[in-house]
Amino acid sequence: MAIIHNTTLSPTKQELLAAWLPAQPWYAGHGSAPDLAKAGGFRLDDPEGEVGMELMVSTDASGPEPITYFTPLTYRGAPLPGADHALVGTLEHGVLGKRWVYDGTHDPVLVAQLFALLTGQAEAHAQSENDTLDPTVRAQLAEAAHGAVPGPEAVVQSADASDILIRSTRPLILRVRRVLTKGDEPAAPALGHVSATWTEQPSGQRVRGVVVTVHEPSA
Repeated sequence: MAIIHNTTLSPTKQELLAAWLPAQPWYAGHGSAPDLAKAGGFRLDDPEGEVGMELMVSTDASGPEPITYFTPLTYRGAPLPGADHALVGTLEHGVLGKRWVYDGTHDPVLVAQLFALLTGQAEAHAQSENDTLDPTVRAQLAEAAHGAVPGPEAVVQSADASDILIRSTRPLILRVRRVLTKGDEPAAPALGHVSATWTEQPSGQRVRGVVVTVHEPSA
């Protein structure tokens, strides 16, 4: 399992996201700078132990109604070749030094592990605790869709970087839900999905919503 260090980050993750979010095509803000707070999330583990992966849920309280975003992030000790367009920014980690932070939909390590989560070959890890799994993250995939493994080759397909094409024996689309709403099941038919929990604002209640769905390429 990845080691989570109790240390300083400069800038913080929320500061990094607040600068990056307004330029994204799926940003749903109201014209003011985002006022972000961590609402939840989980981690995936890199089998090679090189890439940190955090699938973060953040709530923007800058507008009249809170908006909750889901942002899969990867943390690397060196730039990811060919991924300058997906760079969220860099930060200084108090233990590990400079880290390059990427939109995880463009990072093949995260995409592979996200698909492994759907097929039961990987498990979700707690966002802020070492050596701890997160049983609140639920993943399911129709048996017929399992033919897409092993070794998916990922290509971000949609203009808003939400659809990831898995090229393998059976092509599939992983659709990342960038703006979250609560609800246990996908709003439209899907071959599978991942759901997670977060703290809703301003109620402070823990709610569940779908963060990723799986579809045929034509869907």
